[in-house]
Amino acid sequence: MLVAAAVCPCPPLLVPEVAAGAAPELDPARAACTDALGVLAAARPGRLVVVGPVDGSGCETYPEGTPGSFRGFGVDLDVRLGRDGGAHTERRLPYALAVAARLLEGTGWSDAPVEGLGVGDRLPPDECARIGRDIAARSERVALLVMGDASACRTLKAPGYLDERAAPFDAEVARALGAADLAALTGLDTDLAHELKVSGRAPWQVLAGAAEDAGLGGSLLYEDAPYGVGYIVAGWS
Repeated sequence: MLVAAAVCPCPPLLVPEVAAGAAPELDPARAACTDALGVLAAARPGRLVVVGPVDGSGCETYPEGTPGSFRGFGVDLDVRLGRDGGAHTERRLPYALAVAARLLEGTGWSDAPVEGLGVGDRLPPDECARIGRDIAARSERVALLVMGDASACRTLKAPGYLDERAAPFDAEVARALGAADLAALTGLDTDLAHELKVSGRAPWQVLAGAAEDAGLGGSLLYEDAPYGVGYIVAGWS
């Protein structure tokens, strides 16, 4: 059963070492992420599953102890998902899960074992919901850390340039995540999300599937669009 969830954005700039001189600009988002992780810890889960976006239409699993790195961003910084579980794999964490690992390290997470799941950005909504239901059924008390950004088209200088549809889309996502509105999350337009370069659509729909019978309430902790990208933080408990 799902007992809690935290929703966080996943830009590498959320890691202060990567952001360097620009780090203070995202301090409010980092503080909100810390609060969201506090929601997870307070629920005392038996397992934490970190869900984040990957390219494609499939899923990728990452056992506890899987390493990741920010060296591709010019920073000599390595991370590991949860404790060193002796994961013998050549696979490395995708950037979204590496950001999650860094957030967990920053809070000293030791409350429960951790595993990672990458969900493809073209995975259909019904498949996302099925995956979420399967996750919730695997443990009596499971929590989710759900990583993903909203649109990347909020300003002229945004990665996807300005799209007038982006702000309304992000506002509805923020409302749905803040209200734990499962129907609204499940019904997100996959084609529009793809056009707006939304990385969080599939992870949010996994969350909606996992929360179907959980009766959780939501709280919106942060919503803004620095650098023209929508970042949303929410806690469900």
